[in-house]
Amino acid sequence: MDYKDTLNLPQTDFPMRANLPNREPQILQHWEEIGLNDKLESANKESGKSFILHDGPPYANGHLHMGHALNKTLKDIIIKSKRMQGFFTPYVPGWDCHGLPIELMVDKKLGKKKREMSKADVRRECREYAKEWVQIQSEEFQRLGIFGNWKDPYLTMSTHYEAQTARELAKLAERGSLFKGKKPIHWCSSCVTALAEAEVEYADHSSPSIFVKFPYVDALPAELSQLEGKTLNFVIWTTTPWTIPANLGICLNPELPYVVVEASGELLVLAEGLVESVMKTLGVEDFSIAATFEAAIFEKKNCKHPLYERNSKIILGDHVTLEAGTGCVHTAPGHGQDDYIVGLKYGLEIFNPVDDYGRYRDDLEIFGGMKLKDANPAVCEKLEEVGALLKQSEISHSYPHCWRCKKPIIFRATEQWFVGMEQNDLRKKALAEIDKVEWIPSWGRDRIYNMVEGRPDWCISRQRSWGVPITVAYCEKCGEDLCDGETMHYIADQFEETGSDVWFEKDASELLPPGTTCPKCGHDKFTKETDILDVWFDSGVSHAAVCEYRDYLHSPVDLYLEGSDQHRGWFHSSLLESVGSRDRAPYKAVLTHGFVLDKDGRPMSKSLGNVIKPEEIIKKYGAEILRMWVAATDYRDDIRLGNETLQRLSDAYRRIRNTARYLLGNLAGFDPATDMVADSELLELDRWALSKLSGLVKKVEQAYEKYEFHVIYHAVHNFCSIDLSAFYLDILKDRLYTSPKSSVEYRSARTSMYLLLDAITRMIAPVLTFTADEIWQGMPGEREDSVHLAGFPETMEQRYDAELEARYGQIQKVRAEVSKVLEKARAEKQIGQSLEAKVSLQVPESVKTLLEEYSEQLPSLFIVSQVELVDELADGADAEQLAGLKLKVQPADGEKCERCWNFATSVGENSEHPSICNRCAAALSAE
Repeated sequence: MDYKDTLNLPQTDFPMRANLPNREPQILQHWEEIGLNDKLESANKESGKSFILHDGPPYANGHLHMGHALNKTLKDIIIKSKRMQGFFTPYVPGWDCHGLPIELMVDKKLGKKKREMSKADVRRECREYAKEWVQIQSEEFQRLGIFGNWKDPYLTMSTHYEAQTARELAKLAERGSLFKGKKPIHWCSSCVTALAEAEVEYADHSSPSIFVKFPYVDALPAELSQLEGKTLNFVIWTTTPWTIPANLGICLNPELPYVVVEASGELLVLAEGLVESVMKTLGVEDFSIAATFEAAIFEKKNCKHPLYERNSKIILGDHVTLEAGTGCVHTAPGHGQDDYIVGLKYGLEIFNPVDDYGRYRDDLEIFGGMKLKDANPAVCEKLEEVGALLKQSEISHSYPHCWRCKKPIIFRATEQWFVGMEQNDLRKKALAEIDKVEWIPSWGRDRIYNMVEGRPDWCISRQRSWGVPITVAYCEKCGEDLCDGETMHYIADQFEETGSDVWFEKDASELLPPGTTCPKCGHDKFTKETDILDVWFDSGVSHAAVCEYRDYLHSPVDLYLEGSDQHRGWFHSSLLESVGSRDRAPYKAVLTHGFVLDKDGRPMSKSLGNVIKPEEIIKKYGAEILRMWVAATDYRDDIRLGNETLQRLSDAYRRIRNTARYLLGNLAGFDPATDMVADSELLELDRWALSKLSGLVKKVEQAYEKYEFHVIYHAVHNFCSIDLSAFYLDILKDRLYTSPKSSVEYRSARTSMYLLLDAITRMIAPVLTFTADEIWQGMPGEREDSVHLAGFPETMEQRYDAELEARYGQIQKVRAEVSKVLEKARAEKQIGQSLEAKVSLQVPESVKTLLEEYSEQLPSLFIVSQVELVDELADGADAEQLAGLKLKVQPADGEKCERCWNFATSVGENSEHPSICNRCAAALSAE
């Protein structure tokens, strides 16, 4: 008789090899066939509770990178987990479709042909380009197992969205927050446009460092009468010599003491706290203090500009510090925010001699027509020529660069449209709203609070074509602007029908309300604003264009989730727009993640050759491993990624998958409706496993609530590999394989395994999206079409047994010591497999009673054939971790049972089955 045929061996079609790159597309096809996305969009709709995560729109340009994959997978895990907790969680993905990168790519594609095209024609080309990338990225996101309303995403270039963008602009105009003014803003001469704060990157840059003398020309204050007849020189320091031609003032701090330093026959004015450092930098060792004074005595007095026949006014400002420089700050109101603010206070001209392309204007004396890249050495040379240059050197410092072309940018004053931070108390209200939001991690609150607290007015205009136009018309006769809500809403309504292209296709008279005349002069002819809106304004209105517009969503939403750079980007623009138009934040909570770095902690870049693309991971490992990587790390910090990490995760994935496969194999033919046993009938070891499961369920659900997905990964992985594979299932094999199918031993084991698999599959579903559903399809019993339509495991607190877990914890400590001596005996060839062993134990009093109680179960718990407890074991080995425990291994008594492979003295006693033990013979007779 072949006794193997009498064993209850595992049977399953669930493959050991996942082959994820090939299997996942098949699962995606299955989801498509059953309409899973549509079902999920309406799941729990009648539950009375919803959770809305609003998608920050990625840019529709280029294939996905690892940052996209990280971000969208995090969102997907949260949405799936909330849905499984019973929430209605519709997810509308979106795309940012306007802006310079797309326009530049289209320019490159069109080449000379663009010169013959109208703005409207170019915009249509941009629209088609963005549309193509939306489709490509949509497919790439879906390949990651991301669920969402892919059939109807939101696009910032859709007619409704553009109309709503224009309406939000009109609302700000109605509230008096919108104005046009000449202010210094970040400007990219290469891209020829203004830049938002979020579009500025800081990188190391080498700049000139110069100290320049400005001779004082007015009468000396009475406090310094002792210096009468001598020339004072106010000394400024700057790293932007090209701004010297725009200098109109020198700013001192009214709270700091200043001195007149006599050095090398000259009188130099400096802040007292900077004398030592400046003298050292200038290389002056012999100097003295000729006088000390308060800055206020020079207020509104004048120095002579070193290069031009004009004065530089001495003014006061508290932005002057002792951190660097001289304490006398070179002030060019057209080229710096602090300079601009203090310049307004003192009535200085907002002077900007630089054009859009980074050249001095032709009418600038000395340097007219010169490119700024050539201006620094030219200005320094001229300063030296006139004797005003005290010192010139080079300095490496953090300098603003354009996020698109990566070139250094400048501050220059231009006519732009702004949303005022003080108008309508926007700054004050925004700061108050920040404190009502939950920031995850908590440091996010301070970061955005400090940004809003100190930021300038929001420059929302851009000098490009591809975007939503600023819907303002100007009187042809007097130049008055029609920046009023009624007119702007009228224009926005036209966008709803045809999109914003109409602005570029029709005359102003066709776009304005019939009978419109200039409120100032009564003229009825108008021109249109040519600037478009900043794309950050576009995306910042998504709370209105999407969440308020779609009746199954709501605003404020429950969560915004993006990278930590969005404190100055989308979180920021969304907050200002929503507070500016509605007096409230658009979100209740904001969660941020770090950036993806290579294995050595460096940013991924083409130049370093260390870029890992999502498609490469999917092709080699499958999307599931990428999703597992997202969940396995603490994403709140920057995350490292390399092939070693992916290989380690693949190994961990296999352990989880093999655990599921083993459970499935042992549930073949199991019907939960008829085969499960009641909790009261469960064997103790099975009750232990379910007690441990109850703890896992609680821990996992709490981790999902806190968005701590790395906790889930480690908890589930450890449970599968340690609690189950290395202990419970290892012990259970003997009972499962050899017990009669009708026995409570067999049914109890399978009941436990079913509950374990069902709970684990539900818990991992938000992370291991494909695998969980693959397991689900192979599970017995009636169930939902997909695990993603199911809920999380019900609470199992009634199965938690602390006393039982404590007992088994003690047994596991002894078992660990037994395993060590078995391994040593194997290495010394005393035994082969552990079932060939008999283990003798001299146990300490601390566990003696417990082990005596479990004496009959110890062989199966230790997976040996016999265990004996003795009072004294003279030749036993001392345990490494359990004091007082001695162990000895020797060959087991009896013969090997041909069926269960245990050694037993009863082998040969049964005449019908002489090669098996009595236990197996009884099992056969019971079938």
